[in-house]
Amino acid sequence: MIIRRNRNGNMAKVSGRQRTITRWRRYGLCLLLVLVPRGLPATTKTATQTLQAVVSAEGGLFSFPNSVSLTKTGSTFSTFSGSLTIQYGARTTQSSGGGSITVEASADFTPAGGPSIASPPSSGDALQYTCSGATLGTACSGTQTVSTKSSSSVVTLAASECTGGGGSCSSASPNTVSLTFTLTDDPKYKTASTYSATLTFTISAT
Repeated sequence: MIIRRNRNGNMAKVSGRQRTITRWRRYGLCLLLVLVPRGLPATTKTATQTLQAVVSAEGGLFSFPNSVSLTKTGSTFSTFSGSLTIQYGARTTQSSGGGSITVEASADFTPAGGPSIASPPSSGDALQYTCSGATLGTACSGTQTVSTKSSSSVVTLAASECTGGGGSCSSASPNTVSLTFTLTDDPKYKTASTYSATLTFTISAT
């Protein structure tokens, strides 16, 4: 026989049948703890993503000096001259591509009374240039005349040409081309003035 304290603190007898029921209740509680799942099974999922890069024909002009001075030496009324080096980069489409660098006068010489690109004071007065040393493409040939109405060639690019990296591309990066400008010194030009004009260079690639 087992003696157990009841809720009031008094001693009470517990029969063998009661003791057996109490034991089964304890076992039942142990079984419930064992049967509770410890965790959900791990799940693995994957996803794929496609990356796309569109490679297009491109061209860029770099590193222009702020201005080019036309100067002269030698005999009276000899020609003014000055040089400019352009840095550029380009990539043209394989087989069917091409491109160019061109120049146009976006503003004529100012102030009035001196040289003029659009309206020279004398026949034959002109701002002209030659090209040399293109490291990508073909430099212009012969003497080119600057205009305010249309562009003229500096470099012509063929298909499958590109800047840098060697192989099928040029070894130079950036590429360069040199221009030498000449301007006649007409006796009609007014003195005591500095004349300036603005040129716009454009590169295109396809």
